[in-house]
Amino acid sequence: MKFCSSCGNSITQKIPIGDNRLRYVCDKCGEIHYQNPRVIAGILPTYNNKIMLCKRSIQPREGYWTLPAGFLENGESTLEGALRECFEESLAKVINPALYAIFDIPQINQVYMFYRAELETPEYGPTSESSEVALFDEAEIPWSQLAFPMVEVALDHYLEDRKTGHFNIIREDIRRPWKSRHNPS
Repeated sequence: MKFCSSCGNSITQKIPIGDNRLRYVCDKCGEIHYQNPRVIAGILPTYNNKIMLCKRSIQPREGYWTLPAGFLENGESTLEGALRECFEESLAKVINPALYAIFDIPQINQVYMFYRAELETPEYGPTSESSEVALFDEAEIPWSQLAFPMVEVALDHYLEDRKTGHFNIIREDIRRPWKSRHNPS
């Protein structure tokens, strides 16, 4: 950040009075520009014991598989954002959403919130954000082609929880360096 979004003048990094962290502060108007983690909301959609994944047609990680998710928009709840993202990325409508996982990724200033939900019907398809959308049973999951660590972590938890039928809310940090259980390298 180089310029104040309020007045256009230059900014400096400093600790404002009464604060304890470096912030961008306008040299002229004194505006403090807080930068906070971004929230990503998504769905872990299932249908008849299969999990729906989307193949990304956008960066980052174009061509890799992911759960439908994206940045929360102003004015929407995490559930509203998760449902919107699911439809935008897969054209799928889901029912019975339940909060399932919160993943903190401090290195990239992101918080992921995932809901479990069932596809209302097995209707889905590609969109401008997903070149392919498919249902996978556990043996078919393309582990080596998953886009992000949190997708693997979410799927691992879900597949374990599915065995017992108990889906407690997960809260986990995902930190670098991160080691895949399915793709050791």
